Amino acid sequence: MKKIFLVLVAVCALFACDPTHEDFSNGGHISVDELKAKSTVTVDKAASGQNGNVVTCSTSAPVNAKWSIGGKDYLGNYATKKMKLGEHTVTLTAVCPDGTLLTAEYPVSCQEVTDPLQKFYIYGEDPATEPPFQPGAWDAAAMRFSSTEGAHLPTIPDDVYFGLKTLIFDISDADGVDMKVMNGWWSNTYYDHVVWVTGLNELQITEDMAKECAKGGEGRDLDLMLYGGTMTLNSVYYEE
Repeated sequence: MKKIFLVLVAVCALFACDPTHEDFSNGGHISVDELKAKSTVTVDKAASGQNGNVVTCSTSAPVNAKWSIGGKDYLGNYATKKMKLGEHTVTLTAVCPDGTLLTAEYPVSCQEVTDPLQKFYIYGEDPATEPPFQPGAWDAAAMRFSSTEGAHLPTIPDDVYFGLKTLIFDISDADGVDMKVMNGWWSNTYYDHVVWVTGLNELQITEDMAKECAKGGEGRDLDLMLYGGTMTLNSVYYEE
């Protein structure tokens, strides 16, 4: 019950900050079936007839809506997002006029790329100027995202933090990687004993990470530290 209440408070607070969102403060509530009947989640079609990779969501239900798509949240009655290929679940969270909280889930399948995701590099776009490197165990500066206090990686822009981007790490030569994801002040641990392998490894930026690590927040810098093992970090980027 406490968790539901906190979610409701958070959602309502977010909608209250959106001056363009329609006010449904007077009225009752609808059912989940009514919500689903007034909502659609579609995937675009490729020339081959297969599902593309662009998901579009909309609802005409008299609710305040939040769409969760691929790990990102979008406030409002309409949302669209380019996705990776594969199976996904889109979640609609709705707050009725009387405060009733409803959720509906929509499974979608993306089979063919119709709108390619674009890479936005944090590090390693040009290996000549940002070369691959091997962080040492217990070296907290090696993978600190700070242009002033880190050894290799630049400061992450605020729009990347507050956009809650999913960072993709291109790793090679991984062997027994055991890693801690924290901030540069050692005051909070976001993920512990993370195991990475050779290939592409993802790291989701959370609200806590954004608030504490962004320069527009507390400015503590995201910091990844090896407990043990070895690896080569080639690049860091996110896709949209």
